[in-house]
Amino acid sequence: MKRNYYIFSSGKLIRRQNTLYFEPGISQEPVEENETDIIEVEDDSVLNNEETEEPKKIPRKPLPVEDIEAIYCFSELRFNTKFLNFISQNQITLHLFNYYGYYSGSFYPREPFVSGKLLVSQVNQYNDLSKRIKLAQKFVLGSAENIRKNLQYYNSREKDSSSEIKIIDNYIKSVPNTNEIKELMGIEGNIRSTYYPCWNQILDNKFIFEKREKRPPTNPINALISFGNSLLYTTVLSEIYKTQLNPLISFLHEPGERRFSLSLDISEIFKPLLVDRIIFALINKGQLQEKHFDKKTNMCYLSEEGRKIYLQEYDEKLKTTIKHRNLKKSVSYRHLIRLECYKIIKHIIGDNEYKPFTIWW
Repeated sequence: MKRNYYIFSSGKLIRRQNTLYFEPGISQEPVEENETDIIEVEDDSVLNNEETEEPKKIPRKPLPVEDIEAIYCFSELRFNTKFLNFISQNQITLHLFNYYGYYSGSFYPREPFVSGKLLVSQVNQYNDLSKRIKLAQKFVLGSAENIRKNLQYYNSREKDSSSEIKIIDNYIKSVPNTNEIKELMGIEGNIRSTYYPCWNQILDNKFIFEKREKRPPTNPINALISFGNSLLYTTVLSEIYKTQLNPLISFLHEPGERRFSLSLDISEIFKPLLVDRIIFALINKGQLQEKHFDKKTNMCYLSEEGRKIYLQEYDEKLKTTIKHRNLKKSVSYRHLIRLECYKIIKHIIGDNEYKPFTIWW
């Protein structure tokens, strides 16, 4: 199985033949044609969340391109167009994050799978409001059902949220009656406004969470949600890339400039599983604490150590496998996202009505 690689140290990415190397430290020296097959590095925690007891010079193991799913960069890097051409040819997505750990953008290689017929059908699905609203409702229902599943899980563990579950049930019943996207988005917002106050009880008040704030987040929980949502957005984008769907044409979120809005649609379904549950686990187990957050005036963000802790848990979660009820075989959480894309394709071309993923365990 291919892996995601995460880079936190400043440096440069180098290609030699069919292998990538990371060289820590910003160097003014140009990359020579005769770069050695092994790059000497000073810190063995550069890639893939590996850690060593103390910095020391050891040879970096080669990274065959066949092993790379995507590269996540959380630091200053230097690379040239030859490098970008190389990862494009090998269908490797490059995701970039800023100093505070928030998503900046992606280098998205040319699509390996294109279908003019599907593109036309996807556009028609968007342009026909009755069809669009029906598909958009599915995204909200999938998200709401998974939120309710989270609350039911903790409700059974003496974290009483029975009243909130009833409220969300009523919102779920109202979804099929919506006729406009704004109305549907309003219901989705109301569901989360009901859901978020339950977090204080789920987290035993270790962090106080009053309301959702995004730009910028002003407390640790909002910082975690923003960071987790960014990671999920890029993961969904990487999975859409492996299908014939166009990531620019969405149904719940309005297509706009400079964003892959279909990633936002699909992310809504998986946030309760791949963002919220990770936050609950890391805080309740004491893996993330106040010391892992940096606070400035009207702003809070994860420290580098905090991001590494979150990323390690997130990466492990994506690799987690479950027995799929329909396929009758084990699939990873990451593959569940790809399967969701395939279901959407079948809905768009009229093969099967789309049923959103819901947590069954």
